[in-house]
Amino acid sequence: MIKAARLVLSGCALLGVSAAVAACGGVPGNAVATVDGDSIDKTDFNHWLSVAAKTSGQPGAAVPDPQNDYRNCVAAKRKATPQPAKGQPKVTDAQLKTQCKQEYTQLRQSVLQLLISFKWIEGEADKMGLKVTDAEVKKAFDQQRQQSFPKDADYQKFLKTSGYTEDDIKLRIRSDLLGNKIREKVTKGKDQVSDAAIQDFYTKNKARFAQPEKRDLQVILTKDKAKAAAARKALENGESWKKVAKQYSIDDTSKNNAGKLPAQAQGTLDKQLDEAVFKAKKNKLVGPVKTQYGYYDFVVNGITPASQQSLDQAKATIKQTLQSQNQQKALTAFVKDFSKRWKSKTECSEGYKTTDCQNGPKATPTATGTVQGQ
Repeated sequence: MIKAARLVLSGCALLGVSAAVAACGGVPGNAVATVDGDSIDKTDFNHWLSVAAKTSGQPGAAVPDPQNDYRNCVAAKRKATPQPAKGQPKVTDAQLKTQCKQEYTQLRQSVLQLLISFKWIEGEADKMGLKVTDAEVKKAFDQQRQQSFPKDADYQKFLKTSGYTEDDIKLRIRSDLLGNKIREKVTKGKDQVSDAAIQDFYTKNKARFAQPEKRDLQVILTKDKAKAAAARKALENGESWKKVAKQYSIDDTSKNNAGKLPAQAQGTLDKQLDEAVFKAKKNKLVGPVKTQYGYYDFVVNGITPASQQSLDQAKATIKQTLQSQNQQKALTAFVKDFSKRWKSKTECSEGYKTTDCQNGPKATPTATGTVQGQ
């Protein structure tokens, strides 16, 4: 929960991007954005921006300062940048400024995405009639705090170094809990799978429930045919596999285990070796067999016949697969609609426009978003 890596603006329970129709309205001067007329104040944005910077792992743990042309950021980076090795060029202020600008852009994007998602989730939950009580938030907070920080001193240190307040953490927990409830409502009833659907899946994917023949082997791999012949002769003269493998084999996987390679499935070995192995009789020494890796001597010690799971045996697995597919399909359709609706209600001020804003840049096509739990 509260670990920095867990809390660093990774996105809340619902995030997705899609094109949307433009909405009318305006953003107040003291806000960075509005969602359905509800403002996200610059004060809140700057607070979360500071938290994001402190938990980003970047040296200095400070927000890059675009209003000051990044001079403070450049100075901090210059101080933290080691002197170049002899003959190597010095890092220029322009290069450091570019780094500062990139960091600020990434932080700004993450913070806006987070704060906008809070509004979207809260609005969607209200529309669905879903609520999270203070008691639910406190219970989740207490559990996660105890798990992450058994000692109160460590928790207080985290608050001090990260810039988080306890209210910030509870806000994130509340949003996660609301997201979970939304996801549960969207996927409710989608776990119903008919016997006919299970039968159809089994028929179309029968090969997925088959196991190929497997053979337990002892092998010796050598670089040339002469050494393979010498190894075979030693085995035929009664030398132990342990001794011969250690003396002749170049196969690190098996040489220190008396040449043993257990349960090799048909079709997984080198082509020439695979053909020889699955034609060989049990307990009969075979070789040398030429492959791209060298020459093999081998013996088949055990055979597990190919098998096919019946429909009854595969039924539980298939049902679980179809349930997951149905739920994900419902979730994907919901997130697409959710993102479109709420983006059309989101307007951002100049300098704060992101792909989540109806007046922002177009999103680069990505995989469809999902509803995430904690």
